[in-house]
Amino acid sequence: MENPEISILIPLLNEAESLPELHDWIVGTLEAEKLSYEILFIDDGSKDESWSVIEALKSKNPAVRGFRFSRNYGKTAALNTGFKMANGQVIVTMDADLQDNPEEIAVMYHKIKHEGYHLISGWKKKRHDPLLSKNLPSKLFNWAARKISGVPLHDFNCGLKAYDRKVVKNINIYGEMHRYIPVIAKWAGFDRIGEQVVKHQARKYGYTKFGIDRFINGFLDLLSLTFINKFGSRPMHFFGAYGVLAFVLGSLLTLFLIGEKLYNIWKLQPYRNVTDNPLFFLALVLALVGVQLFLAGFLGELFVRQNADRIKYIIEEEV
Repeated sequence: MENPEISILIPLLNEAESLPELHDWIVGTLEAEKLSYEILFIDDGSKDESWSVIEALKSKNPAVRGFRFSRNYGKTAALNTGFKMANGQVIVTMDADLQDNPEEIAVMYHKIKHEGYHLISGWKKKRHDPLLSKNLPSKLFNWAARKISGVPLHDFNCGLKAYDRKVVKNINIYGEMHRYIPVIAKWAGFDRIGEQVVKHQARKYGYTKFGIDRFINGFLDLLSLTFINKFGSRPMHFFGAYGVLAFVLGSLLTLFLIGEKLYNIWKLQPYRNVTDNPLFFLALVLALVGVQLFLAGFLGELFVRQNADRIKYIIEEEV
C-alpha cells in the first residue's frame, strides 16, 4: 500500500507462536479505528517457523510485508531496516511477544498527527517482570539515561513507540542504539517528545531474549552516544583541552621541582636531583599524556575535515 496512515514495524526473533495472534490483534484494532496501515515483520535470523508464519500471514493479508535477515544482526539493525522500508505517515514500533498492546496505537497516532509531537514513547508504568532481574535494573538504567541524555522519559527500553515519518527518515542507528532513538531524535532537532503510559502484558509464549547484560551494554552505549554527539564533529575540543591541561600541569610540576632544587642550592641546603624525585615521573607522565591527547585531537580534526561533506543537516520544513 502506498503511503498508509500507519506503518507497524515489528522486529522479531523466534516468535512463531505469537505472530498470528499479534497480527489479528493489530488488524482488528486498526480496522476498528478506520486507519490504513501496513505491517512490517523483520525476522532477525529466527531458527523456528517464524518466517513460514509471516509468509502465511502475507498470503491472507496484502498489507503484510516481511523481511528476513540471513542471520541474527540485532534489534537495532532490524529497526533501521524497517525505518528505511516503511511508507507510513506515522511509524509505530512494537515487540512481537504480545507484551505490547496494539490498542495503544491509535492514541499515539493522533498525538503525532494532530498534537504536533515528533515522537511518542511508551511507558510501562506497571510491569509484569521479575523485580530483581528486570524491574530494579531497568529503573536504575532509566534514571541514569535521563540524567545523562536530558531526555525526561521513564522507560527508554519500551518497544512501543510512535514516530513522525520525517524522524525515522532522517536518523541512522547502529550497534545497540535502538533504546536511544529518542535521544538521537532530540539531538537531530526533533525535540517534541512525549510519553504515554501503556499496558504491559506478561509474556504468553517463549522466553525473553534479553539478559542483565543489556543494561551494562546500554549504559556504555549511552556514554558513547553522548561523546559522539558532543565531540564527534570537533574532537579537538575534548582531546585538545585535556591534552593541554595535562601538559601544562606536567610542565608546572617540573618547573616547581627545578625551582626547589635551585632554591636549596642557593640556601646551601641539602638537595636531590630532579630525576630522583618521584614527582618528576608524575610530571613526565602528565606531559607525555598531554602530547598524546593533543595529537589524538589533531588527527580527529583531520578526519572530520576530510569527511565534512558527509555530515548530514536536516531540513525539517520548507515553504
